[in-house]
Amino acid sequence: MPRLVPTILAFTLALAIPTGAEAQTQQPAPVQALPSHFAPLPLPAIKPAGWLKDQLRIQADGLSGHLDEFWPDIKESAWFGGKAEGWERVPYWLDGLVPLAYLLDDPALKAKVKKAVDAILERQQPDGWLGPVGDRQKHQPYDVWPLFPLFKAFTQYQEATGDPRIIPALMKCCRKIDGLTNKEPLYSWAQFRAADLVVTLYWLHDRTGEAWLLELAPKIFKQSFDWRAHFEPFKLTEPIKAKFGHDNHGVNIAMGLKYGAIRHRLTADPRDRDSIFTMIQELDRWHGQATGMYTCDEHLAGRSPSRGTELCTVVEAMYSLELAAAATADARLGDRLEKLAYNALPATFKKDMTAHQYDQQCNQVICTAKGDHVYASNGPESNLYGLEPNFGCCTANMHQGWPKFVSHLWMKTPDDGLAVLAYAPCTITTEIAGAKVKLEVETAYPFRDQITITASASKPVALPLYLRMPGWTTSNIMHVRPGLRVEVASAAPASYVRLSLADVKGAAWCGTKTIILTLPMAPRIHEGQGGAVAIERGPLVYALGIEAEWRKFRDRKGIPFADWEVYPRSAWNYAIAVDREHPEKSVRFAEHIVGSEPFSLKGAPVVATIKARRLPGWSIVRAAAAPPPESPVASESPLEEITLVPYGCTDLRISEFPVLKTP
Repeated sequence: MPRLVPTILAFTLALAIPTGAEAQTQQPAPVQALPSHFAPLPLPAIKPAGWLKDQLRIQADGLSGHLDEFWPDIKESAWFGGKAEGWERVPYWLDGLVPLAYLLDDPALKAKVKKAVDAILERQQPDGWLGPVGDRQKHQPYDVWPLFPLFKAFTQYQEATGDPRIIPALMKCCRKIDGLTNKEPLYSWAQFRAADLVVTLYWLHDRTGEAWLLELAPKIFKQSFDWRAHFEPFKLTEPIKAKFGHDNHGVNIAMGLKYGAIRHRLTADPRDRDSIFTMIQELDRWHGQATGMYTCDEHLAGRSPSRGTELCTVVEAMYSLELAAAATADARLGDRLEKLAYNALPATFKKDMTAHQYDQQCNQVICTAKGDHVYASNGPESNLYGLEPNFGCCTANMHQGWPKFVSHLWMKTPDDGLAVLAYAPCTITTEIAGAKVKLEVETAYPFRDQITITASASKPVALPLYLRMPGWTTSNIMHVRPGLRVEVASAAPASYVRLSLADVKGAAWCGTKTIILTLPMAPRIHEGQGGAVAIERGPLVYALGIEAEWRKFRDRKGIPFADWEVYPRSAWNYAIAVDREHPEKSVRFAEHIVGSEPFSLKGAPVVATIKARRLPGWSIVRAAAAPPPESPVASESPLEEITLVPYGCTDLRISEFPVLKTP
């Protein structure tokens, strides 16, 4: 796999402490950290456009923008002096609300963010601790875990506002953490999520140069759970029956995906850098789903498309992929990030984002609290759409998915260039070599295959652009104008193409350049359990959108949003007629207008049609679709043509289908 080579040489850690006479003449070498291959842009540098801006607006008008007005765990939190939960929920909420507010430049949301940040800073303890010391819900005093998402929220806020209070407050609190972990090593959630803290330590060191921050980082890793070692070899190959374990917990694993890439900056060990690929490979093999996610309802649950995947796991996996893609400059991670963002993320919300699920299912044919359920440990309300189905952690944490995706779309490169992690409509404004540079990305991707990038510079500059070639495309078509010299380092799938924005003689340029990139999308087959298949095209998975009947399950006093059950009103138990080797012969695609709600059944911008027959014996078992019958299957039912839509457009769906026997 081609990689960008960083311009700064790797450092190695010198952690051994000399003794005796040697100690009198030799000082330990300072801890150093490798730079990330790509450097994330500060929060205000990227703005969403087109359908993506509409999606963030939908989010702001839904639960995300109003949760603090009525949900006690935010409105009355001990973080703000109240009596409600004072542990992880306010930090989670802020970690998503901060980027949402500033990406939309929404005055009301920014005011909410400032009010919350002010309240937390005003309550900083004399010893540096941020937040309550325990709460009435009996969370452990001085549990450092909730500080990890709080720090992420604060660093984003500082980038957006330049608030001079943030860095001193974080430094003081990190000193407190340093002292606490000298007395008691990391435990419970913090032990398994330690890489999130180290991300902030790097951020602070980059801005202050304080050496002790990098001395704290290896100590944190030493006290943490080693996710790389856990997958070498991976032993959790069967569905977890009921036993809770931090190492089999879906959200912990999602956060652990970035562990090796973050630690690699300290160790320079290529096994750390590449560990995320081993993790993805093993998760796909034993627990993988068509959406690019793995099952976890609450814990690893095998490959059945009727098992659930927690919303927290989706947004945390996206964040891990964003950071790991920056650390490694590996285009494969951008492919996986897009698959999650354009399928698993939108599917788990009511389309106006006024309700969400705790667990989504790839084959989700009913959402009901009635009867026994297929989950190992989650409750019967887990796949209802509501305020806080099953547990409220997703209600607090779900907000980061779309905003952080936007803020990581493009990054800076070591050679004063810009690289794209994921394609979406947006505008980037930054400074390169003293020139103000602006990129406007106009596209209806992932629903269309063309991306137009218009680059402008305020004064002469040489600007390399690194464009990601997805692994699913076998070719690309690129047009550039005017007078652009193209230096192609690699045009292979799952790699980066380097464009040198210079004039025809190779000199620096100013003015405007336009690149039109077309990424041909052909249908592909995802192999599921028991020979079942899902249809993919580009970054999108396609599913049968089942006509749904929404039944109000619960109204909550004083809360404007309800909980919902969803029941099927159309047939769903189909086997499809598909040529596994040449799916393009079996499925046809048609495009529709890309409106303001592209992730909805009525607004699906692209649809597919395929031949199918009903399977009357395939039914609902334990409040879920039974596993797909082993393929190939026979059916006496009439041959029909069914319509598939992007997975993220559906509420109820079948995405993994049995395959009909060849006539």
